[in-house]
Amino acid sequence: MPDRFQAAREAGFRAVEFHFPYQWPGSDLAGCLDEHGLEQVLINAPPGDWEAGERGIAALPGREGEFRESLGLAIEYAETLNCPQIHVMAGLVDEAGRSKALDTFRENLSFAATECERHGVAMLIEALNPVDVPGYLISDTEAARAVVDTVDHDNLFLQYDLYHGAMNGEDMASVIEANLDVIGHMQVAGVPGRHEPDDRCPLDYPALFRAIDGLGYEGWIGCEYSPRSGGSGTLESLGWATEYGLGALAP
Repeated sequence: MPDRFQAAREAGFRAVEFHFPYQWPGSDLAGCLDEHGLEQVLINAPPGDWEAGERGIAALPGREGEFRESLGLAIEYAETLNCPQIHVMAGLVDEAGRSKALDTFRENLSFAATECERHGVAMLIEALNPVDVPGYLISDTEAARAVVDTVDHDNLFLQYDLYHGAMNGEDMASVIEANLDVIGHMQVAGVPGRHEPDDRCPLDYPALFRAIDGLGYEGWIGCEYSPRSGGSGTLESLGWATEYGLGALAP
C-alpha cells in the first residue's frame, strides 16, 4: 500500500482516494501523503463485513449502534488524513424491508451529517446501479437525491459516479446540472466492464468532462476503474488521460 502513493504521484496525480484505510495506521498513511505531496480527498466509512458480501450498514435496522461506532472511526481517520469527505454506504436490502431501511438510512444520515459537520468533514452518499450491485438500497440518482432532500442537512452531499449513471442510462450532463448544488465528488470508469474510460468506451467522456467544467464543478473526479490488462497495467491504462497530465508521459 505505501508504494501506491509514490506510484500515484509519479503518474501525475495530485490527490488520491481509497475505499477503506482501516487496516493501516492512520499516521502511517498520513506520512505517505505528506512524503509524496498528495491530498486525500475521500474515504468510505466501514461497510460492515465486506468479505461476507455486506455493502454498508447505514440502512440496516438494528445496527444503528454499530453504525455510529464505525462513523466515529471514519471521522478519526478523516481528521488524521486531513480528508474532507466521507462516503457512507447504505447496504443491501430486500424489497420487503425497503421502507424500514429507508427510514433507518435517513435517521442515520441525519446523525452522521451533524457529527461530521462538527469535525469539518462532508458526508456523501452514492447510488450504485442494480446490475453491478443488486439489492443496494439506493440504485439511481433520483433515489439518492430524494434521500438528500428528505434528510435536508447542509452537510449531506451526493457522490456521483459517472459509471453508475451510464449503467442506469442517465443523461449524465443533465443529471449533473440538475444536482450540481449537492454533488461533492465524482468518479469515472468506462462502460461496460468498469475499465478505463478510453476510446473503446462508447461514451464521449472528453466531451462530458468539458461539459462538467462548463457547469462550474470544482471538485475532484476519481479514476475508479480496473484496467483491462489487470493491476500491472495501471500506468499504461492512463493513456486516455495524458491530456490531463496523467500517465506515463506525466511531467
